Amino acid sequence: MDAAFWNNRFAAPQYIYGETPNVFVAEMASQIPAGPVLCLAEGEGRNAVHLATRGHRVMAVDQSEAGLAKARRLAAARGVEIETVLADLVNFTIEPGVWSGIVATFAHLPPAIRRRVHAQAVHGLRPGGVFVLEAYTPAQLAFDTGGPKSPELLMTLAGLRKELAGLEFKIGREIERDVIEGDGHTGRGSVVQILARRNE
Repeated sequence: MDAAFWNNRFAAPQYIYGETPNVFVAEMASQIPAGPVLCLAEGEGRNAVHLATRGHRVMAVDQSEAGLAKARRLAAARGVEIETVLADLVNFTIEPGVWSGIVATFAHLPPAIRRRVHAQAVHGLRPGGVFVLEAYTPAQLAFDTGGPKSPELLMTLAGLRKELAGLEFKIGREIERDVIEGDGHTGRGSVVQILARRNE
């Protein structure tokens, strides 16, 4: 699923994953300290815009120019500004010690890339900063309501604890829930959710 795939997917006028934030991100937003927030694989901007409305300076990173253009339109419609960065996470570097929050929802990457991005995220947080993630688990393959079909792209809580070593997990759970986010995610899903804090 390269930039061409996502540009084609996001070319539609409607917001494929909706205009409202991910439910878990919305629930955890109050746990993100004041300061800048980095949204990874942010697509059409729903989480970035929501966090900007809460007063954060937000950088949204995605490999799709079509998605980021929609993110900027959504921000304008909500009366906020966000910074958008066109980049593949393969090549993007998370600057150490900068971020009060890092957010990744359904950012399903090949394992080697995911491990590198998550390691950078640990060091990218300021002391007290939090990492918020929701992703599909391997059990999602039985649902067919969104997400990749390749098991290696899916995530488990045990795997994330290893990849995010150095953070304190305040929330870490694998659950089933109704994921209703535009046409892209619609129906019962199996997800992993984490809120993890950098303490030192």
